[in-house]
Amino acid sequence: MNKSPEPQFPPTPLLDLPEVARIAKVARVFVKDEGQRPLGNFKVLGGMLAGIRALDRANVHNPRLICASDGNHGLAVAAAAKHCGAISRIYLPTGASIERAARIRSEGGEIAWITGTYDDAVNAAAAAAEQGEGILVPDTTSKASDPIVDDVMLGYGRICHELLSQLPEAPTHVFVQAGVGGLAAALAIGLRDYMAEPAHIIVVEPEAAACVSEGLTAGRPVQIEGDLETCAEMLSCGLASAPALEILIKCESRSLLVNELALERSVRTLKECEGPLTTPSGAAGLAGLLHAAGNKDLRNRLDLGSNSKVLLIATERNLSSP
Repeated sequence: MNKSPEPQFPPTPLLDLPEVARIAKVARVFVKDEGQRPLGNFKVLGGMLAGIRALDRANVHNPRLICASDGNHGLAVAAAAKHCGAISRIYLPTGASIERAARIRSEGGEIAWITGTYDDAVNAAAAAAEQGEGILVPDTTSKASDPIVDDVMLGYGRICHELLSQLPEAPTHVFVQAGVGGLAAALAIGLRDYMAEPAHIIVVEPEAAACVSEGLTAGRPVQIEGDLETCAEMLSCGLASAPALEILIKCESRSLLVNELALERSVRTLKECEGPLTTPSGAAGLAGLLHAAGNKDLRNRLDLGSNSKVLLIATERNLSSP
C-alpha cells in the first residue's frame, strides 16, 4: 500500500460555563467540546492516527484492521481502514448498543459480537490477531509499552496542543473521565507543566468500572471483576492500560468514583447550563467535579475552592439529541 496521509482536524471549541462554575462554587469551568470532532467524539484523534500508521508499518496485501471497542474506538479504526482503502473487523461486547454498531458498519466495519464485557472483546481481538486474521489496533495493553497504543495516546495529545492556545488562563484542576486511562494520561502529561497550583489531575470513573482507581492504588493494572455495567458505556472497562497507568502514577493523579445517578445528572446539568449535549460518558468529568464540590472533605483534599479554575472534557456528542 502507498503511505496514506494522516488526517488533520480543526480545533474543537472550548466553552466557558459560568453557571457550572457557580454551582460548583469555583472561579471558572472550561469544557472542551470533543463532540464536535468528525465521528462525534475524541477517539477519532487516536484510533485513526494509530490505524493509519499500523497499516503503513505492516505494508501487507489486502490488509484488515481489527480492534476491540465499546463503540467509539472501533468507529475510529473502521474510519482509518476506510481512509486507507482497507477493511476492518470490530469486536464489540454484547452490551454495546445497536446504534453504535450501526455507525461502525456505516464506516465499512464488520462487527464481531463477543459474549461478555469489553475486556472479553479485547481478548478476542488479540487472539484473532495472533491467528493472523488482521492487524490489531488496540487502545489498551497490559505491556509496559506498545507502539500502536502509544500512537493512540499521541493522537489524544492533540487536545492538549489545542488547549494551550485556547485556555485564557491555566487550570488548577482537570477532572477527566477514564475507561482504560489513555485520555487521562494524555492530558496529564500534556498539561502538567502548564497548570497553575495546586495542579490536580483527577481521574473520574463509574463505581462499577473503577479499573484506573484500582491500578493507581496497587501501582499496576488490576483486573476488575463483575459485569462492569454502567450508564457511562464508554467507560465500562475492567483493566487499565499499563502505559497510561504509568503516566498517571508519575503525574501523581488522583482518583474519584461517581455513582450512576451523578453520571445521569451531569448530562442534564451541562444541557441546562448551555454546555454540550453529551452522554453520561461524556459528562463524567462534570459528575466528578459536582461530587467533589458538594463534599467538604473532598473539597479540602482536592484543594478545590472559590479561586479554582477547572477543565473538563465532554468526550462525545449525544447522537440521539436533536
